[in-house]
Amino acid sequence: MTGLSQIIIGAFLLSIVHASIPNHWIPLVALSKSEKWNEKVTLGIIAIAGFAHTISTIIIGIIVGFFGYKLSGSYSFIIEVIAPGILILLGIIYLILSIRSNKHHHHHDIHIDADKKKNTSAINLALTTSMFFFPFLEIEAYFFVASKLGWEGIITVSVIYTIITITGMLLLVWLGMKGVKKIKSHFLEHHEKTITGIILVILGITGYFIK
Repeated sequence: MTGLSQIIIGAFLLSIVHASIPNHWIPLVALSKSEKWNEKVTLGIIAIAGFAHTISTIIIGIIVGFFGYKLSGSYSFIIEVIAPGILILLGIIYLILSIRSNKHHHHHDIHIDADKKKNTSAINLALTTSMFFFPFLEIEAYFFVASKLGWEGIITVSVIYTIITITGMLLLVWLGMKGVKKIKSHFLEHHEKTITGIILVILGITGYFIK
């Protein structure tokens, strides 16, 4: 496995878990039904909100990756040793948080005030703004790791994260609108931190063996 392959697999796994988080799509299904939106309107709104969510994440990620890229030229120790260590530490923190809490708490739940549900445009604006200001912070450290491959690594993570997140949200909302009841969201809802933590630890460990 090459360094690029590791970056691709890691970005894919983190993005899949992120897109599948129940509070990223179940509230949107409920909102669609309560507002009686058709499929086209719903998926359009989800696409816009999802894009806003990924853009804010990528902006921060590029800044983090840029500093990592600059450091990699002079301080290879930071990228080769410290960066994977950051992933492992972050993963352990998530595992501890998961153990200490039986309830799922995620830092960017979707909330739309009922009093603001005046029209579709207002809801779209509120939802998009909300998603923009709550980026996916768990993947930001991964941009730092990806920067060891330069802009190729940073762009790779950005593209994979954007495609997987938006596609995943659209797919799950569409399935929810179709009345699919067999989507096993309960497990992920209560174990998202555990899964994320395990992935981060594994990625950090493999980072020591893959250059």
